[in-house]
Amino acid sequence: MNRIVATIKVAVRALRRNLLRTLLTMLGMIIGVGAVIAMVGIGNGAKAQIESQIASMGQNVILVFSGSMTRSGIHTGWGGAGTLTTEDAESIEREIPGVTAVSPEIQSSGQIAAGNQNWFTRILGESPAYFEIRRWPVLLGASFTEQDVRAANKVAVIGKTIADQLFPGESPLGQVIRVRSVPFTIVGMLTPKGLSIQGQDQDDLIVVPYTALMKRVQRVTTLRSINAQTASPTLLNPVQQQITELLRQRHRITMGKDDDFTVRNQQEIAETATAQSKTMTWLLGAIAMVSLIVGGIGIMNIMLVSVTERTREIGIRMAIGARGRDILLQFLTEAVTLGVAGGLIGVAVGVGASHIVAVNTRWPTLIPPEWVLYAFLFSAIVGIFFGFYPARKASRLDPIEALRYE
Repeated sequence: MNRIVATIKVAVRALRRNLLRTLLTMLGMIIGVGAVIAMVGIGNGAKAQIESQIASMGQNVILVFSGSMTRSGIHTGWGGAGTLTTEDAESIEREIPGVTAVSPEIQSSGQIAAGNQNWFTRILGESPAYFEIRRWPVLLGASFTEQDVRAANKVAVIGKTIADQLFPGESPLGQVIRVRSVPFTIVGMLTPKGLSIQGQDQDDLIVVPYTALMKRVQRVTTLRSINAQTASPTLLNPVQQQITELLRQRHRITMGKDDDFTVRNQQEIAETATAQSKTMTWLLGAIAMVSLIVGGIGIMNIMLVSVTERTREIGIRMAIGARGRDILLQFLTEAVTLGVAGGLIGVAVGVGASHIVAVNTRWPTLIPPEWVLYAFLFSAIVGIFFGFYPARKASRLDPIEALRYE
């Protein structure tokens, strides 16, 4: 133990002798480790933000979209053909045990008005289960009921953006809002959610009973989509398969024919949304790792120079009893010290850079503790790897030749 402490002291003394050169050598490690920490922090922050937005969709959600439609060679995409019906939604809720809630969905957009104010917004036709599925509580008032759905009552729940635009400074409850000239009474206002992953204002919408939107506004008999919720995440895949089989049976789709609908679960959506973020994080991390390797090459270069400069010193130490492994350990300790010190400073630089990015750009950053450990250990390994050859070269010097060296 005493020998190790003495070796470390000698190594630190040797590095302090050429302090400027030592700092410049460490700079490569500092930049490399700092870049790894900062890039991973930014990438993980983006991933966490996406996951948070996906979670705002609700828990254990399965989305069923109606088929696409082609008009004059133009594909409308999923939801355009109106191949889903309210009976399909009722069958899913009734016949699939793992489903706990279902909300048939109609989507539209258009101009709404209240008094002399008007606003263009999204219009959703849903069932009361929609607010449970999406985990979207009502902040003021209450949501509409199943009775409102059965009677196609003209009632609405609005987002905060609608309240701010049409009823600034006053309560929206009980106010009448016209949706394409059809009057709806506001019974509730939703808790604000902010922007979605795509940057869309989630609070810029009005939700009404799907029957009222179908019968009184759009005059349609089919659905655009169906929202379903399972009892647990483990049921997402089996329930998705059961919904697919049920709808193929109901729509009389024979073997080999394409579905006139598509089914997606929340897990698939989350994986798709975060895949690009993960790829970018690993790419940036890999680029930063190159800086670490360059820093390691710098350590090797300086250690070789140090061996050449201290050849006579090595000869004297060997002449008074130092063995080859003692010389090896000394120079290896110097290389590791350079790597570890650069790693520690690099971690601080990376954390600081991540914080600056988060403050100035309002981009969330998240640095996993294990990545700090990985970066630190990698810097130590780089020091060992690139310092071994110069240390070995020093340990193999011939004492007589070393003493003659000028």
